[in-house]
Amino acid sequence: MQKFYKVFLVVFVVFIAINVYALDWSTDLLSEDNLKFVFSIASAVIGLILLYVLHTWSQIGVKVKK
Repeated sequence: MQKFYKVFLVVFVVFIAINVYALDWSTDLLSEDNLKFVFSIASAVIGLILLYVLHTWSQIGVKVKK
């Protein structure tokens, strides 16, 4: 994995961890107070999926050395 992808992988994982920590677990997950954290977690998960897709696409044209 290239350094570029590793940096964004760490950033997205940190965003998810911070937002999971910030959630108020005593209230409803989709309450008004938690909704901004849920949207942020969802955005980070979408970023992780896109990161995986971009990394996979970058490996398509690369020849493997034996």
